[in-house]
Amino acid sequence: MALSKRIRILGSVFLLIAFLTTARDLEAQDSAQRFSLHFQLTTITQQHTGFTAPYEGPKSLRQDEHAATSMTATLFAGLRISKHTELYLNSEMAGGTGLSGATGVAGFTNGETFRVGDPRPVIIMARFFIRHIIPLSDRSEWRDEAANNLRVRVPIRYLAFHLGKISLADYFDYNGYSHDPREHFLNWALMSAGAWDYAADVRGYTWGAVGEWVTPKWEARIATALLPKEANGAKLNWNYGKSFSWQAEVVRHWGKDDHAAIRALVFYNYGPMGSYQKAMLASPPDLIVTRKNGRSNFGWGLNLEQPINENSGVFGRISWNQGMTETWCFTEIDRSLTYGYVLKGNKWRRSSDALGIAMIHNGISRDHQDFLAIGGAGFMVGDGKIRYGMENILETYYKFDLLHGRIMISPDYQLVLNPAYNKDRGPVHFFGIRFHTQW
Repeated sequence: MALSKRIRILGSVFLLIAFLTTARDLEAQDSAQRFSLHFQLTTITQQHTGFTAPYEGPKSLRQDEHAATSMTATLFAGLRISKHTELYLNSEMAGGTGLSGATGVAGFTNGETFRVGDPRPVIIMARFFIRHIIPLSDRSEWRDEAANNLRVRVPIRYLAFHLGKISLADYFDYNGYSHDPREHFLNWALMSAGAWDYAADVRGYTWGAVGEWVTPKWEARIATALLPKEANGAKLNWNYGKSFSWQAEVVRHWGKDDHAAIRALVFYNYGPMGSYQKAMLASPPDLIVTRKNGRSNFGWGLNLEQPINENSGVFGRISWNQGMTETWCFTEIDRSLTYGYVLKGNKWRRSSDALGIAMIHNGISRDHQDFLAIGGAGFMVGDGKIRYGMENILETYYKFDLLHGRIMISPDYQLVLNPAYNKDRGPVHFFGIRFHTQW
């Protein structure tokens, strides 16, 4: 029986059991939400200045190009099936493109664009998953309504299980200051740990299962998910025995309202990946011809957020992966350090506004460096050759709240030194404007 059919059957059985065991408790939550609809629309336009570039390769940032605009629109629907079981469906329309097709910079500058090569808008089923909670305490509290979160009472200690089409970044490596390119920083390396090659298709979604243990001070979660059939691919590999991903995370909260947190993440990907060392034996160097079942990549990340006071806070991430096999899903970063500061606009009577500034330092393994130096290219970077240097990026943005969190406009600036790890190219100045609305 195909794995996809097994997962559908398992999901149906899980849904039936959850419904039969908890339906009798529905009446106890008369004031809880039964159904919700949310919507978001985000457009981002960016342009960069000219820069020094004595040569370029197949995945280089182009010197002269027009401004690029991306757009996403998402409809979030949620249904409470029983007291502790919820079903969510997200339909998403995405279109436009990033500068140079979202290539040429490992820490790419627009977290809302994808490497699909076709700017025409398409509609996809972004998420379709079921969530079931098992209470571990009698005490509960209200969970605020949001996209993919119904307003219901949730135990302060519980187990949760999620099954379906998901984005792993919804569950792992969260940071209240630096996570969502629709409201926070735009750069890819500030959305999630740069070296976490998290399982996803080209648009950032996968099919998988997540288990969580949550208390006020501690959290732990583990997930397994499908990888794409090929690097940066649109189709997922349902042959789980030959291609899969695992990740686990432990979280510790402290401070006022437990808003400070440190998160420790590990991941393991297994699939038909290419080898940088073996790719260098081909002429020209080619990762595709070296792809072979049984290869893996693994790594870790640490993530800190620390409020300074009610108006400001700092954050930081450090991450690493082995860097011997090709990047498969996210972006070509094998080591990354990011840190920054976010200030709310209370002092100038704009409490919902926010000013952010952050630094990014990205690097790659020695095998990865050597591969790029002799003319190799991944799906994200490849200048034909490089004089290696860490990719250093400064980003700052200001978010104007125009309608009580419903409409926001954010100008953004990024300075990229050594784009794609190449001292011979750059620096590059990126200027952008983001429009975001949510209802």
